[in-house]
Amino acid sequence: MLGPVRARRGGELLHTGSPQQRALLAALLLRGGRTATAPELVDALWGDEPPHAALAALRTYASRLRKAFGPDADTLISESGGYAIRTGHGCLDTDRAEHLATHAEKARTTGDRTRARELINEALDLWDGEPLAGLPGPFAETQRTRLEEWRLTLLETRLDLDLEVGAHAEAVAELTALTAAHPLRERLRELLMLALYRSGRQAEALAVYADTRRLLADELGVDPCPELSELQQRILQADTDLALHLSPADRPGAGPAFIRPAQLPATVSDFTGRVAFVDELSDQLATAEGRIMAVSAVAGIGGVGKTTLAVHVAHAARNHFPDGQLYVDLQGAGPVPAEPEAVLGAFLRALGTPDSAIPEGLQERAALFRSTLDGRRVLTLLDNARDAAQIRPLLPGTEGCAALVTSRSRMVDLAGAHLVDLDVMSPEEALVLFTRIVGAERVGAERDAAMDVVAACGFLPLAIRIAASRLAARRTWTVSVLARKLGDERRRLDELRAGDLAVKATFELGYGQLEPAQARAFRLLGLADGPDMSLAAAAAVLDLDLDATEEVLESLVDTSLLESAAPGRYRFHDLVRLYARACAERDEQPPAERDAAMSRLLDFYLETAAGGYVLERPGDQLLTHLTPTTHPGLTFAERSAAGDWLFAEAGCLLACVRQHASSTGSTLRRAVDLLLAAKDLAESGADSRLYEQAAEALLVTAREAGDPRAEGRARYVLAHVHSIAGRFDLADEQARQAVLLGRSCGDPIPCCYAANIRCIIAIYEHRHEDAEVYVGQALAAFRADGNRPGEASALSNLSRVRLDAGRVGSAVELAEQALALYREIGASWRVANALYALGLALTEGGRYEEALDRLSEALPVFRDNRQRLWEGMTNYRLAEVHLAAGRPAAAAHHAEQALKLRGIGGEWRRGNVLIVLGRSLDALGQPGRARACWTEALSIFEQLGTSEAADVRRLLAGVVTAA
Repeated sequence: MLGPVRARRGGELLHTGSPQQRALLAALLLRGGRTATAPELVDALWGDEPPHAALAALRTYASRLRKAFGPDADTLISESGGYAIRTGHGCLDTDRAEHLATHAEKARTTGDRTRARELINEALDLWDGEPLAGLPGPFAETQRTRLEEWRLTLLETRLDLDLEVGAHAEAVAELTALTAAHPLRERLRELLMLALYRSGRQAEALAVYADTRRLLADELGVDPCPELSELQQRILQADTDLALHLSPADRPGAGPAFIRPAQLPATVSDFTGRVAFVDELSDQLATAEGRIMAVSAVAGIGGVGKTTLAVHVAHAARNHFPDGQLYVDLQGAGPVPAEPEAVLGAFLRALGTPDSAIPEGLQERAALFRSTLDGRRVLTLLDNARDAAQIRPLLPGTEGCAALVTSRSRMVDLAGAHLVDLDVMSPEEALVLFTRIVGAERVGAERDAAMDVVAACGFLPLAIRIAASRLAARRTWTVSVLARKLGDERRRLDELRAGDLAVKATFELGYGQLEPAQARAFRLLGLADGPDMSLAAAAAVLDLDLDATEEVLESLVDTSLLESAAPGRYRFHDLVRLYARACAERDEQPPAERDAAMSRLLDFYLETAAGGYVLERPGDQLLTHLTPTTHPGLTFAERSAAGDWLFAEAGCLLACVRQHASSTGSTLRRAVDLLLAAKDLAESGADSRLYEQAAEALLVTAREAGDPRAEGRARYVLAHVHSIAGRFDLADEQARQAVLLGRSCGDPIPCCYAANIRCIIAIYEHRHEDAEVYVGQALAAFRADGNRPGEASALSNLSRVRLDAGRVGSAVELAEQALALYREIGASWRVANALYALGLALTEGGRYEEALDRLSEALPVFRDNRQRLWEGMTNYRLAEVHLAAGRPAAAAHHAEQALKLRGIGGEWRRGNVLIVLGRSLDALGQPGRARACWTEALSIFEQLGTSEAADVRRLLAGVVTAA
């Protein structure tokens, strides 16, 4: 019924005859088994003008239907001069839809809005085009109208639920199309206003009201309904009740699935003492529900046990935060503290936000983080913070959430925080901790000596734990022996500051008792920056196989000199890392082994990233020009595994690059090459800023060292970064210098890739002659290098150059050449670049359906390969094609999808998307909303000082808006 009328027996499609015969079938089925008289059926099929043989025709249709039903012929019965079809309930798709809608309403009534949304979507999926499609007669026409109205009502309910569960951004595109198709349906307009408002697009929300008021006045001579007018006033007043307030269950199923993170490190089994602090912090966390936000900041010197206390309290409070717990080591005591922007990217990923939805910029990510946590109860443990400025963007800021902060600095400038100052342990607590690790029997026999030990450790938990672990591993030692050794170490280290004395004396004792292989691993692993280290990376540093590496690392974990952050990952306490480095500088012989260890780590990352690069870009000659390495990396069987590794190791990989930023020679060149091989991080969103900072640091060193090859490649990397971000002036200047440097030293990398970037920028800036020159340079360089994927890329760009020159035929031919070349070499997702270029050329040639096919083919390829910039640009081009083909609703949908990428590609690209969205809306009869889009676009282009501003002014001058 909910489409063309079809009947099936099992999986067999039955032949139900002519349109009139199917109209009779529909008329009987939709009566729910009730008998229809012959006159009623004649009226249903023919209305006021039945044929002379109408009754005979009815009998013929009925007979043919019985024959079609075969063994089920008796379901169509004749009685009382009429007919009826009696089937069991649920045989019709309308029955199924009613059942689903009823259960959806029940789910919504009980508060399960996510389930209600799923059920209504299932009901809506039963519609297969126009209900009763192709059937004649007044009855079919009436039922078509009824069923279509029912579908719209279900859609409105589903969209209302979308907004209730936080899927407002996803709903905007659908509501835009629906309001275009049903312009006088005020409920849809109301939902669109709310969706836009909750998406941060207040001006557009108000413009929807203005458009609606004008339309209703013109078409019906009436004002908007009270509900619409009230919503307008509430938006004008920024009514806080319009903001979304979600319960944990009310999360959208169609958007990114919310993941309940459980990131807390393992708590120690022998946690001791700190009773007053545990109670104080636990009370703060237990009362987080109903408060705007509970923030507790624990301050104390290094080694005093801040992290151990915070992790213990956080684990104990997990039941108060059923939606998950986030954790990050902010590395505040180290030389390179974690960037809040990168931390937020990692948090958003952990919460289920896909890369494509993670915006650029600290403020944008912080806002999305708060929105994602709205209505949830999540605990965030911000460990080892440098200062309040580092953690402010990381605070949830929503009711029911809490943040627990540890830092060596007292957070007096963190408004509203509950401050806790953690001192060393009391002698009794320190002795209990020592006893739990060593054993009551050994300590009980030498209680005074044990008290001397914990006093020598300065009552610092970290020092006590290391000393006790050493004694526990030495069964022949007595507590007195340990006390004497600690005293000796303290005297030898008496030149140290008092605050560090106890800890470093303990470190000396623990380190001094290590086996040679353990001591070497301890020293060398401490050389590497980064939040932690994988087992494979540690194996590279130590030049051991994985099994031997795991054995020695786990033995260090047993001594408490190393922590196991997660299976297969290890990290140092920052004080221990500093001590390990001091040991490496003092004891590592020959000294060159320190550099060799770090060189192996750099090689490991470079080789692994390069292996992933070649999987993503088969045939690309970049790898043949990388600086030679001597240590292997990981290998991957599938591209997805390589991509997962790259994004998972981004923090450690980029830390390794930064650590080598002051090196020269081969080391500097390998660090630059690592950024080339890991170029996908430049547009990852979460890691792009760290990637850019690493490139900037390498450029400074390369320039100072007078290394034209390293400098040229670093400038190309920065040109790539700036181009993605829409900073075209900076990108073009870096690319210009990169090409010159490449020519000066005979390096094909910048000559090929930087020239290609210059062509793209010239295309964007409408400098057609320059673009032709640059693409010619790139194409010649790629061909000279035998780089066929690069050649295909340049051909795609040349297609766009010819397109801008009005040579559409040549543009199509060049794009097809690029596509054929990519396919010939099996260039994975790069094929989509040629499909994109071909789609543009076909659009300009007026071949819209072909263009849509090519762009629609490219879109999922970009999406599946995390090419966020190209995913957004393809949606933008699809919007242009649909608009040119006279389908503004579809154009608006794709423009909205492009805007959802939240800043990827820079403001210039966003401005262009807003232009197309505005044009689509204007064509849909929504000039007010179009003006809002163009006004925002004008602001962007005026700030950038680009020529598009004049085009937008012309659009604004011509738009008709409501008074």
